[in-house]
Parts: sequence; C-alpha cells; structure tokens
Amino acid sequence: MARPPGLAPLLALLALAAATRPAGAQHNCTCATNKMSVCGPDGPGGSCQCRALGSGVLLDCSTLTAKCLLLQARARAPPRGRSLVSPGPLAIVDNDGLYDPECDGEGRFKARQCNRTSVCWCVNSVGVRRTDKGDRGLRCAGVVRTHHILIHLRHGPAAALNLSFLDAELRQLFRQRYGLRAAFLHAVRYDAPTIQIELLQNASQKAPGDVDIGDAAYYFERDVKGESLFPGHSGAGVPVRGGSLPVDHTLIYYLDEKPPEFTMRRLTAGVIAIIVVVAVALVPGVVVMVITHYKRSRKYKKVEIKELGELRSEPSL
Repeated sequence: MARPPGLAPLLALLALAAATRPAGAQHNCTCATNKMSVCGPDGPGGSCQCRALGSGVLLDCSTLTAKCLLLQARARAPPRGRSLVSPGPLAIVDNDGLYDPECDGEGRFKARQCNRTSVCWCVNSVGVRRTDKGDRGLRCAGVVRTHHILIHLRHGPAAALNLSFLDAELRQLFRQRYGLRAAFLHAVRYDAPTIQIELLQNASQKAPGDVDIGDAAYYFERDVKGESLFPGHSGAGVPVRGGSLPVDHTLIYYLDEKPPEFTMRRLTAGVIAIIVVVAVALVPGVVVMVITHYKRSRKYKKVEIKELGELRSEPSL
C-alpha cells in the first residue's frame, strides 16, 4: 500500500522527536519532593513537568512544596483516587470539619481562611488559626509569620541515645532531606525519652530560595507519622542510625511574631470546664485562708486585751 504524498517526512519528524526526547520524560517522570502531584512530559522539549494535585500549580521539584498546596491537594483529592499517603486528616481540622485552604500565588496561606460555610478566621504563615472565628466580614491585617517552631517528640522503647550523636543526625537530616539551612535549626535537646527540636527563622533571615521552617516541620511531621511526602518512602519514626527511631508522641508548638488574638468568650467548652474546675478547687482554699486569718486576728486581740487588763490591775508605785 502506497503512502500518501507528504506522509513520509511527517513520520520521519515524529521518529526524530521520539529519539531525541529526554529519557526522564519517558521514564520515571515523578516529583522528587512531592508524591501528591501529577507529572508528565509537558515541559520544554518533552521534559518532565509536575503540578500540584488539586490546584494544578506548577511545582519546583528541587525543593519542598509549600504546606498550603499540600493541604489543598489533600482536601481536593478525589475520595477514590490513587493512594498517595497513608490514612490521615485530609487538611487542617479545627473542630469544625475539613476546609480547603486558600493559597496565594506563591503557594502560601492567605491571611484569612474560611470553611464551606460563612465561618472565617485568621491564620499564621503555617496555616494555624490565631484568632476567634467570625463571619465573612472578618478582616485580617496580614499573614503573621511563625518564626519559632518547637517540635516535641517522645520516642518508644529504645536504649538512651547520645545527645551529640542525635544532634548531628537531626541536623544532617534537616539539611540533606529537607534542604533547611543549618542556621535555622537552633537547638536539639534530649532527656530520654523526650527529644526537642527548635527551628528559628525570622522574616529578615529568610533569603529567596530558602526553605521555610514551616514546610520543613510539616515534612518532618509526615515522616515521623509514616505519611512521607517523598515518593518511595515509607515507615514511621525519626530516621537515625541508618533506620527509624519509633515515636510514641508528637507535638508541634508555633510561636508567631505577634501574639494570638483569642478572647475568653470564644473558649471551647472543654477549656471553660477546666477553668471552672480550677476555680471550684481554689474556692475552699481561699475560704480556709480567710477563716484562719480571722481566727488568728481574734486570738491576737484577746491576748492584747488580757495583757492590757493585767497592766491596769497592777498597783501603781
């Protein structure tokens, strides 16, 4: 069968394009730092290009993905889509259910976040709520930066670790795995079985291209909980000694450049109950103190009156 005129040159061009396409675009087209992505040979010359799942934002796979985009991907992932991470919260859970965070053009949290109703609140740079909740008329002056993060861990049954060894291992982990500059890991403290990692990064210290401490802390948290965001990584715990140190308890504290703006009237029922219990416990103590003070005062007055009476009854010289 004869080929139509002009088809041969077209086939030759297609064959040449397939032969010259980068190998990375044909095989292993994945994002090295974010498994919650969709990748394909869509870049210049058929190079591998990846976009964040859910939002479609173009990713730089040579560094960590911003936390807001990761939470957004979890919130927007189809319920029966491909398995990306082990089961866990799909986004920020704030006792009001799941919400889809709003990110700016750089993938960072916008100052004001709202759920699927008319409830809104202000967040810090790591997406943690720092104000009372209000309606959609709520105003947030701007994103308040989280400049100090304390990661508090308690490891499982294991022999006590050497502090200098643990310090070196964790500094290497944050530098090599998460790309965080050494200057931003302020301190590592250890009192078996408790490990504390302090991250410090002021806005003036963060240069363009620097990994944000909030992103590094989030990637570390997911690794510790066995929900790694890196492709091909599994298992829970802190990677030390060529393996993983199991962790029983994880808490992360955030300190912002400005204090949070919560009011007493917005306290949850649990916090109010604690305050009431403490108040009830203090009342008997206060009553006992008042009664004791009153009795002592009366005792002293009786002694003074008795001594005064004795002095009056004595004969004058």
